[in-house]
Amino acid sequence: MINDNYLEKENFKTLIESDDIGRVEDRLNVIDTFLSTEEHVTLEEFMGLLKDRGFDYEPDFVRLCLNRWVAHGFAQKKQFEGQPPRYEHHHLGKHHDHLICTKCGKIVEFRNDELERLQMRIAAERNFHMLQHKMEIYGLCSECMAKRSPLIPLDTARTGERVIIKEIIGGRGMKGRLASMGYRIGDVLEVISNDGQGRLIVGHGNIRLAIGRGVAAKLIVALV
Repeated sequence: MINDNYLEKENFKTLIESDDIGRVEDRLNVIDTFLSTEEHVTLEEFMGLLKDRGFDYEPDFVRLCLNRWVAHGFAQKKQFEGQPPRYEHHHLGKHHDHLICTKCGKIVEFRNDELERLQMRIAAERNFHMLQHKMEIYGLCSECMAKRSPLIPLDTARTGERVIIKEIIGGRGMKGRLASMGYRIGDVLEVISNDGQGRLIVGHGNIRLAIGRGVAAKLIVALV
């Protein structure tokens, strides 16, 4: 990897020298810092890495350097849901996909050759010429799942989760009210939208319902 990084830096140096855009050494310092990490970094995180190395470049200059790095095919700019843009290395001939934790933001790279062949076969069966593709799987990482209680109020469930009602908090009146709304112990719900504010949208059978956060907090659920 060290040798690959050296070759990439020299390759990039040749390209930017031919671009004649100036500040070549500064740009190479930025790229050398980028090559020192295999993480998916935001601009803010990357500025921290530069400061750790003693560089104090203006953010606009660093952003321009990274975007030129992307334009020349040395890096990729990723926009994962709910996160600021992130930059990662683009190793030629090496494709990978991502697992993204919607709670802590952790990003895990993975590659599965069987999945790659399946995608190519699906495209070929439909006479479709595939140029590029990506897979992003959103969920909860093992660390976040380990911290989670097996029973949670519905208002804390994540978008995309399927849950089963295990308990209804409140007296007979509240339980009767919720029953009249169609919520009973054992019902399975799909959380369609929960942004942490305002009402939740849930799927219940073949209908979609809006639930106030106060009501949702009284429905204790478990993951299906």
